[in-house]
Amino acid sequence: MSSTETGGAPLPLDGVRVVEFCQTIMGPSCGMVLADLGADVIKVEPAPGGDKTRKLHGFAAGFFASFNRNKRSVALDLKSPEGKELAHKLIQSADVVTENYAPGTMEKLGVGYDDMAKLNSGLIYCSMKGFLSGPYENRLALDEVVQFMAGLAYMTGPPGRPLRAGASIIDILGGTYGALGIMAALRDRDRTGKGQFVKSALFESTALLMMQHMAGEAVTGTEVPPMPIRWGAWAIYEVFDTSDGDQVFIGLTSDNHWRRFCEHFGRQDLLDDPKLKSNEDRVKAREWLKPIVHEIFGQHTKAELLEICERIEVPFAPVAQTKDLFDDPQLNANGRMLETRMPNGKMTKLPRLPVEIGDHDLGLRLQPPEIGENTREILVELGLDDAAIGDLEAKGIVVSEPPAAE
Repeated sequence: MSSTETGGAPLPLDGVRVVEFCQTIMGPSCGMVLADLGADVIKVEPAPGGDKTRKLHGFAAGFFASFNRNKRSVALDLKSPEGKELAHKLIQSADVVTENYAPGTMEKLGVGYDDMAKLNSGLIYCSMKGFLSGPYENRLALDEVVQFMAGLAYMTGPPGRPLRAGASIIDILGGTYGALGIMAALRDRDRTGKGQFVKSALFESTALLMMQHMAGEAVTGTEVPPMPIRWGAWAIYEVFDTSDGDQVFIGLTSDNHWRRFCEHFGRQDLLDDPKLKSNEDRVKAREWLKPIVHEIFGQHTKAELLEICERIEVPFAPVAQTKDLFDDPQLNANGRMLETRMPNGKMTKLPRLPVEIGDHDLGLRLQPPEIGENTREILVELGLDDAAIGDLEAKGIVVSEPPAAE
């Protein structure tokens, strides 16, 4: 399946076929990155129920719609000989396989790397797990588990109250590193003609995020405290209350920021104070300086403060909630929000990949698929005729139409 953007230009990964055996976030986010970049990503779902992520509620209700756009769905019973044979045919036609099931699952299903590499010597096979090779490699893990295990939860919450981040950042990061490894392996294959095994992991992805704190502890020789009580590198870098009961984050991180702040608010006394000449001086004076700055900012409404900060060119941000993002002017500029279909049929706007690559339109080509929405067309591509497909459907080995609504 060719993936072209508006105007017919091929996308960067046009011609690359990915067979995805993934669920939840880590694996599907990897596939989303590849699909948005133009790969033909075929999502293999278990027949008859499909990806269990489709049925999640609460915090997880948006998982499937978020990470499965621009993909095709085929539903197979991999535990049947016929379903396994179809999976092998798919993998023989593929450039890439991705999977994020528990360790050993793909091998039990007969679609592990060692066997599939014998079928397809050019295959790039990416496993996304809790841990890379080593003493923990067979442990199960989740995004939240590794945030605690690698210290990120400790750094996020106040002392004694470790707290996971407010989004599935490790799943998404691990999936993105999986996509990066896949693209490097494809480039390798251009030179060697050979495929290889690629692995990304949650724990090591979290450790990479902690690298700045590890280095900081090594440099200072002191234990790095959690972020809510950190001794920051800048004097003014925090949330300020506004006169209308809202909040704005403001950072005065350079001498120019400090000068423009003092000049705008008529505080020449602060600008001339020798105890506040440099950022380092202001950090030392933070205890008595911060109340002064809080009082100045607190005399203004949120709207006034946002306008002032933009005008005097200092870093600032409204303290936004999820609902504020749908109509954010920056996110909506140049068509960067994609009208995406939710499981209940409702349409909503979701962000594109956060990159710009030349003139490429990394937009929405396919809505998140229904269970087995593309089974029939994919089996036809593999050489099966209508009679063979009908027989597989009758036996429940494949699902080729969305199930009737209950």
